[in-house]
Amino acid sequence: MRILRTVFWGLLVAFCTAGADRITVTLLATTDLHGNIYPYDYFTAAPANRGLAKIATLVEQVRRENPNVLLIDCGDTIQGTPLESVYQHFISTGRFPLGLKPSGALAADPMMLAMNRLGYEAMVVGNHEFNFGLKNLERARADARFPWISANIVVEPGAGVKPFDPYIVKSVAGAKVAVIGITTPSIPSWEKPENYRGLRFLPGVQAVRAAVDQLRRRERPDLIIAAVHAGLGEGRENMVTAVAKRVAGIQAIVYGHSHQREPGRRVGVVLLVQPQHWGASLARLDFELERRGVAWQVVDCRSRLLAVGKETPADAAILELARPYHDLAERYLTAPVAEAPVALDAALGRFEDNALVDAIHAVQLHYAKADVSFTALFNTGVRISAGPVSVRQIAALYPYDNELYAIEGNGRMVKEALENAARYFLSCRDPACSAGPLINRAVMGYNYDMAQGVEYEIDLTQPPGRRIRNLRFRGRPLEPNQKLRIAINNYRAAGSGGYGMFKNARILWRSGEDLRNLVVAYFIERGRLPDRPDGNWRIVPAGALKTLAAEAGRAQ
Repeated sequence: MRILRTVFWGLLVAFCTAGADRITVTLLATTDLHGNIYPYDYFTAAPANRGLAKIATLVEQVRRENPNVLLIDCGDTIQGTPLESVYQHFISTGRFPLGLKPSGALAADPMMLAMNRLGYEAMVVGNHEFNFGLKNLERARADARFPWISANIVVEPGAGVKPFDPYIVKSVAGAKVAVIGITTPSIPSWEKPENYRGLRFLPGVQAVRAAVDQLRRRERPDLIIAAVHAGLGEGRENMVTAVAKRVAGIQAIVYGHSHQREPGRRVGVVLLVQPQHWGASLARLDFELERRGVAWQVVDCRSRLLAVGKETPADAAILELARPYHDLAERYLTAPVAEAPVALDAALGRFEDNALVDAIHAVQLHYAKADVSFTALFNTGVRISAGPVSVRQIAALYPYDNELYAIEGNGRMVKEALENAARYFLSCRDPACSAGPLINRAVMGYNYDMAQGVEYEIDLTQPPGRRIRNLRFRGRPLEPNQKLRIAINNYRAAGSGGYGMFKNARILWRSGEDLRNLVVAYFIERGRLPDRPDGNWRIVPAGALKTLAAEAGRAQ
């Protein structure tokens, strides 16, 4: 019956548009879904206005309004929430974490199941698709009933990975619509080589230009859209602005990667749109086309973001499809890990040494057998009451699937890394640091690393690059040539976030397992979180801490 209805509506649309001189083609797009299906925050166990189940309701509303719809995703899909990471752990290792067993068979990747149900036409390959290795990537890709596209990923012969289609071409109400996929080419800077072996990543502008030329020769589309897993900019990692400026023939770019939102801006004649990450909004781009002889011409395009709200109902069929994965994730998250001797709070953990950050350092120093450890505080909202601590609380502290590396470094490298981290702050306006702002909003909090194994001060009366003082190692001033074994995550080892000093360091050891699992294993074995920080670093002058605390409170 469903097939008959689909055929009926398809014939009706074809009949109604066959003689039309003007049509509207609607592109709907999501990006950076990161395993979000349920409208639920797994790290706080609270409802959240996000996820594919609610996006499904918005998609259906648009389709009822206009049947001439294409639905795509801009990548970073199969990594993120515990709903995905628990399943990916099984695909990688053949077993579920903590010895858990699902209540029934898990047929396929949960995100692919939900996206198949929603009728996605294509998905751009994102950088986080590579986090679990090529076996996991290909397994999820095989589960999709739509192509994963990327015009700038070149698959070498013998790579063991099928080539990616550079684009899709669809006939919509008689008009030919092309969507080109582009992946940020910086993946080799973040991933270990075996996770992208046999693949090359071309610059985005070069690949889009080549794809447009090929489309014009072979397909002659009426409308060309670029779907890009990269942010605004004109560099290698984020090149959306450069594509808009330098490649002719594109009407619009829908993009992701940077976890920002953009309802619509123009660079020249090109419309740029970015939906909110985690399925918090759906991008809608409406293109008006007029028939000009045998072809169609775009005469207008406009965009907006359809926000997922509290009142947006979740699609029951999508929820039911994902329920076995959700239930397994919840069983994992509620498992007890350790005890907290006192209440712990991460709210000020970027401004003063904190026991929860020290907990991550303890794990990294232990497994990497390191002298010095670097980590960011990824979630300042973590609150742990005294008493039993669950996996959920640990996972909230380290929500990413990063691996732990030990690299060969020295004192100069540590000093440079700390100066880079200190860019998170602005210089004080007065000697007492009595007035803000002191937080540099141009530097993301996840790029502000703190160190353990050394002692130091961050002097905010000084300009960037000259803020780290009294840097000591084992009670003595840290010499630039002092050899050190340094614990960092794989993203830092690749130089991300301005940490170029780590990029070419010799890698001495890799965990082969994500850091979150290492944190869980470490505290299962020890049974107790730290009750206080060791105070190995501080911000000066003392008045800066009060100013920063007030500023952070206003931002929350």
